[in-house]
Amino acid sequence: MNSSESFIRYLRFEKRCSPHTVTAYENDMLQFSTYLKEQYEMDEPMDAEHTMIRSWLVQLMEKKVSARSVNRKISSLRTYFNFLQKNRKMKRSPMLKILRPKEAKKLPVFIDEQRIEMLFDNADFGDVRQGTDSPRRRFTAARDRLIMELFYATGMRLSELCDIKEKNIDVYNCTVKVLGKRNKERIIPFTEALKKLFTGYRSERRKAVPDISHDYFFVTDDGKKIYPKMVYRIVNKYLGMVSTSEKKSPHVLRHTFATHMLNNGADINSIKEILGHANLAATQVYTHNTIEKLKKVYKQAHPRA
Repeated sequence: MNSSESFIRYLRFEKRCSPHTVTAYENDMLQFSTYLKEQYEMDEPMDAEHTMIRSWLVQLMEKKVSARSVNRKISSLRTYFNFLQKNRKMKRSPMLKILRPKEAKKLPVFIDEQRIEMLFDNADFGDVRQGTDSPRRRFTAARDRLIMELFYATGMRLSELCDIKEKNIDVYNCTVKVLGKRNKERIIPFTEALKKLFTGYRSERRKAVPDISHDYFFVTDDGKKIYPKMVYRIVNKYLGMVSTSEKKSPHVLRHTFATHMLNNGADINSIKEILGHANLAATQVYTHNTIEKLKKVYKQAHPRA
């Protein structure tokens, strides 16, 4: 077993990273190892010098790989060489001489409050509130509406929603437990209005797909655990009714939740905890989206505005 394989095993079994994170590290290490083999005929990445690493990064940037992607690969290599140092496979990391390229700062895309209200007031979720003749259609409508409402009410991630289990939902106390990045659990409150949607979804699910062999909360039309691509399609469909933006993903609803909370006076540290951010810097990006509110306050308060 070479050092890369040992590193991936460490991430998977000791650090207990999510499958998505492990796959990302695995891909980065494979690309780096392939480059070393092709350019330097080197089979073991732990023998790489900082000049070799730098040449790989330069090649990536020449291929127009984004600074953000390059920085993620740098983070992967830093973690890899730190792992080797921890296990006394090397004394000094070659990453100490590697600098990160600057990333262009992009503000998170979000939907304004008026359009969100329009979505939930007017979108056709299969007429679930009035009822239909088909149990399957009523179930699909109840599920899709709850997914959209839950994303906006909690700001949870796509993977977190897919992994929710029955036991994670406390309708009485209006909370849901999710498993976030780095396998960290957190409890997120939701609104009283969602209680009826949870109850309605459970009721329609029992009628449409009574035989479920797992305990995941959200399921497909066939009763299987819901999967990310399906949720993405659901969100894309309904956001497309109120937004012309190219981005119509679950993450846009996460951005929308955080921005609206800040605009309505929520404490940024509380939002950080709800979103499951490891540090405040990740949450502070949403403060830039409150500029319209600042303009409004400015016009109201400045004598010559």
